[in-house]
Amino acid sequence: MHSSSRVLALLALSQLITALDFFIVMVALPDIGADLGFSAQALQWVSSAYAVTYGGFLLFGGRAADLLGRRRMFVLALVLFAVSSLAGGLAESQALLITARAVQGIGGALLFPATLSLVNTLFAEGPARNRALGVWSGAGASGLALGSLLGGLLTGAFGWAAVFYVNVPLAVIAMVAAFALIPPDGARERGRRFDFPGTVLATGGVSLLAFALIQGPESGWVSPSILVSFGLAVALLAGFVAVERSSRDPLMPLRLFGNRSLSSAILVILVFGGTFNALPYFLTVYFQTVLGYNAVTAGLAFLAPSVLIMIGTQLGGRMAGRLGMRATLLIGTVGGAVGTVMLALGVSADGSFWAVLPGIVVLGVTQGLTWTGMWIASATGVAGSEQGIASGMASTALQVGSALGLAVLVAAGGLGSASGAALAGGVRTAMFVAAAGILLGALVSLTFARKRAVVLEAEPVLVGH
Repeated sequence: MHSSSRVLALLALSQLITALDFFIVMVALPDIGADLGFSAQALQWVSSAYAVTYGGFLLFGGRAADLLGRRRMFVLALVLFAVSSLAGGLAESQALLITARAVQGIGGALLFPATLSLVNTLFAEGPARNRALGVWSGAGASGLALGSLLGGLLTGAFGWAAVFYVNVPLAVIAMVAAFALIPPDGARERGRRFDFPGTVLATGGVSLLAFALIQGPESGWVSPSILVSFGLAVALLAGFVAVERSSRDPLMPLRLFGNRSLSSAILVILVFGGTFNALPYFLTVYFQTVLGYNAVTAGLAFLAPSVLIMIGTQLGGRMAGRLGMRATLLIGTVGGAVGTVMLALGVSADGSFWAVLPGIVVLGVTQGLTWTGMWIASATGVAGSEQGIASGMASTALQVGSALGLAVLVAAGGLGSASGAALAGGVRTAMFVAAAGILLGALVSLTFARKRAVVLEAEPVLVGH
């Protein structure tokens, strides 16, 4: 296997690990709740603890990759992920499991930008990077199907702890391979300092914002804890911007927003998180609650969208090179809105998988196009020394968009206490609102410059190799 292919396989594996973990744990939640005595309200923190720390530490993870070394942060993240996964599987109390999930979130927040910035710095900008990002994106899409399916199978056969243990050997394999395949980090650049005040303000502000958005539907949007969290988040993030303006070596250089490709990509990613990324939740509700699928059957139902998303991710890398970012993202977002409307029209209380399959086909392919296209756009024109923080900025937008979008869509569909035909109607309404939101991404796509087509290379090329 060519050296570039081996490196790409390793980076794709790391993306698979993070995607797999999210979906595999979701399927096991009912068994976790029953075994450890979680209340319905407390059980959500098995997922939310991960989401809050993951969202809060992404900017830190991105800048750490730039300043401390991408391979170092890649390996450290995998160590955290493996140890916390083992602790999660061994957990015999609610507090220990939630703590393990919070540490997993930190590991994921270090791993995602390190991995993405490795792709963006090891592969030359253009066709080589586009193809590499297509493969990396496809691995994430496969996590949707494998996580949903394996979660049901492992929980049924070995108990819920197995969904945590499965991460350990995968992370260890990736750690060992990293030393053999990823070029060593050079000496740290002299004169560069870590922006500690900015890090504290950004991590605290984004974490509180994520907490408020995730907990708001449960606690009530005007409850004291949510209002205080929003207020503190705004204050901390305003302080963060002020610190970054005056810092000699900021955590997030504000001049990066002057890169039109990156700033427009962040807006597309924000919309993607709030729309495309929220739709699997509503499909899960529809399959399991309305149609009555068990965990394994629901996992099998997700095979089709996952395969189609994977196809779309590969097409996205090729289209970005041939047609440019503007056309690729326009096709992805407009097609995604059409697919979401088709999906909504197939939803009914006495429906079937076959009724929603046409929408799944269109939505899956265009979601894959958009996913790969937006990550290519976020890396375009960014210096290699700042690919980590650019990745952290883009992935933070995804997390904030996902939390905000899910809260809005759940409220729009009125899913709180609905059942039967009302629940199906709520899912349909949420999907229609998501389709309208996706069109905002199409409007942002128009801000990208038109580009000429280029000829694709046959093989990704490692930079400097």
